[in-house]
Amino acid sequence: MSARAAQALARPFALGSMELPNRLVMAPMTRGQSPDGIPDENVAAYYARRAAAGTGLIITEGTYIDDPSAGDGKNVPRFHEEGPLAGWRDVVTAVHEQGGKIMPQLWHVGIQRRAGKPPVPEAPSVGPSGIALDGTRQAGEDLSLADIERLVEAFAEAAGQAERIGFDGVELHGAHGYLIDQFLWERTNRRTDAYGGSPVERTRFAADIVAAVRERVSADFPVVLRFSQWKADNYDAKLAETPDELQRILAPLSEAGLDAFHASGRRYWEPEFPESDPDLNIGGWARKLTGKPVITVGSVGLDAVFDPATLGEGAGTNVASVEGLAERLEREEFDLVAVGRALLADPEWSRKVLDGRETELVPFTREAMSTLY
Repeated sequence: MSARAAQALARPFALGSMELPNRLVMAPMTRGQSPDGIPDENVAAYYARRAAAGTGLIITEGTYIDDPSAGDGKNVPRFHEEGPLAGWRDVVTAVHEQGGKIMPQLWHVGIQRRAGKPPVPEAPSVGPSGIALDGTRQAGEDLSLADIERLVEAFAEAAGQAERIGFDGVELHGAHGYLIDQFLWERTNRRTDAYGGSPVERTRFAADIVAAVRERVSADFPVVLRFSQWKADNYDAKLAETPDELQRILAPLSEAGLDAFHASGRRYWEPEFPESDPDLNIGGWARKLTGKPVITVGSVGLDAVFDPATLGEGAGTNVASVEGLAERLEREEFDLVAVGRALLADPEWSRKVLDGRETELVPFTREAMSTLY
């Protein structure tokens, strides 16, 4: 990697009240390592280690808001009640001691919840219309207007708690077919009230959450939304078929009070709408259409895209891809770069890249996936 590329990644960046030392972000990745939903000292050490190695911003794994149907993992962290919040406070302290910044990702899985699973086995699966991601079958219950109001409040309360316990910002998980995304997507949102209909009308749930969060936190406390085209079980899904449709979706969310978008693509180097622009990825389009700062993510530092069936068969780090990404960053296609699996495999990844020590990078393998240290 050239010194020019390393310099592009090393530039500081300000997002609201958050002053970042560089452009590198740890992407949120579910671990299931918080016993009974409470992040412990191992979780604190996991994040602090990556902060100490130069990762400018940590975005935590998805953490459940206060709703019985928010998730289905006993050891996935929660973001409500005294025990989990005390654990998160210790995580924040550990990251700050290493000079890093950190924000939680607030999460509700919606209709993807598996029936009978903890932490609340009797809780139903819920969604805007109770329809599964395949768009063909009923998989749970429709949310009532009262339910929607309660969930908006739960997201807002979690965001307020995040600021109170010392986090530097907050991210709302609106990607990959989870609850917020289910409202945005026509396949899973068949509502005929104010929360369904056109692409703009389908943004109301997300916009209500953003506005409620914005009211609950300080004016300069960063609020980020992660969104995606693809879904958990459909890599070819499209939230928007054209730039115009994407603009219609993102504009109300931007206007509701977002500070930045986190645009999740499977391959950061692929153009999203090649017929309109042969270069811009989904993050580049979000920045162009809204003028807001954007985090890009998608197979950064890997020589193969994620495929569970072939994990470990050539899925190592690819220094050339980091070079190309840094060049795109330099020309301001996006503002920040989120790194996922490469940073799982090598906690020192950020420092090595910033120091130009690409030959020392550790490949991502099946063993790295199981370790998550």
